[in-house]
Amino acid sequence: MKLRILAAVAAAALTLTATPAHAAPTTWKWGGIHSTDGWATAWGKITVGQSGHHISGNLDDSHGRTCSWLLIKSMSATNGKWRTHGIYNCVTGTGTFKKNLGGVLQIRAQVCRGTAKKPVSKCSKWKTIWTQGG
Repeated sequence: MKLRILAAVAAAALTLTATPAHAAPTTWKWGGIHSTDGWATAWGKITVGQSGHHISGNLDDSHGRTCSWLLIKSMSATNGKWRTHGIYNCVTGTGTFKKNLGGVLQIRAQVCRGTAKKPVSKCSKWKTIWTQGG
């Protein structure tokens, strides 16, 4: 009898703490990161769901003669190593992007000016845009 009661209590506790498969993802907005010359700006959101962290947003190139770059650094939740991703826009105006980062502990971003091959100059400071636990 005690075993049945204990099993029922354990099942009830599990039901209260389990996250349903259809739970809505959590979203954080970030942005207004500008290159030091003000000609490049990035902003967007980070969504955390069952398949990990997704970053999406906008990268604006307001000058048009060179390219705007968004550099994203993410720290893996698996091995603690940093990985850098580069996104660029070489067309005057605002472009959009989406990137799946997987499971991460922290995400940082930097906005620069550059060529179609690499960021070159006018970089903002690195800004932490998301951290595990707050």
